[in-house]
Amino acid sequence: MLNTIIHGEPTDQPPLLIAHGLYGSARNWGVVGKRLSADRQVIAVDMRNHGESAWQATHSYADMADDLAQVIDGGRVDVLGHSMGGKAAMVLAVSRPELIRRLVVADIAPVAYAHSQIRYVTAMQAADLKGVSRRSEAEERLAETVDDPALRAFFLQSLDLKSDPPKWRLNLDVLGQSMDAVMGFPKVNGRFDGPVLMLSGAHSDYVLTAHRPSIKALFPNAKFAKIPGAGHWLHAEKPREFMAAVAAFLNG
Repeated sequence: MLNTIIHGEPTDQPPLLIAHGLYGSARNWGVVGKRLSADRQVIAVDMRNHGESAWQATHSYADMADDLAQVIDGGRVDVLGHSMGGKAAMVLAVSRPELIRRLVVADIAPVAYAHSQIRYVTAMQAADLKGVSRRSEAEERLAETVDDPALRAFFLQSLDLKSDPPKWRLNLDVLGQSMDAVMGFPKVNGRFDGPVLMLSGAHSDYVLTAHRPSIKALFPNAKFAKIPGAGHWLHAEKPREFMAAVAAFLNG
């Protein structure tokens, strides 16, 4: 079973399940989860091979969808998935539509992408963390291979400084081996006829007009919206606008 962080108490609204993206964790979604729990209970998960969830030998979207189904445990929920978590949520919606009332997919499409995130696996594996006791020290070492300070800060949220030496709360070996599957999207049968919001950042190129036929084939009732001024990390870059859009859709 996936590790979960629960915000709020059950209400008469379906719970909201949040699935984070690659290299993320449930903790990354703390602010969003707390705010959205004003209307419903929010359950944020650590995806397999991330955070406090168990490390597994595989990392496919079928696996991740099954993990989410186990958390739902036969109930019916709303689901919000970002990036990798969005793909897992889409596979779940198509394969187990009875489990989901409404679906929010944040800045990802059900397609294969040509780019890869393998360089960040390599960067984290190569970082010498011996003798590191402060996050600032770890950032200095990670800066040797990761130029973007925002990305360094994001990755370091998954560093366990209490361990000696510090270690990543990421199964980097399996994530690296599974990168082609993570960047791709599996062949799935069926479709999800419920309400779907494809919410993307206006400055992001992850969800393009060319992707709409693929989206509509699986999600015929999908609606599209963009958050001005946001890129791929729309929930972190424009949190108020992001939460307002999600809440309006879930309560619509």
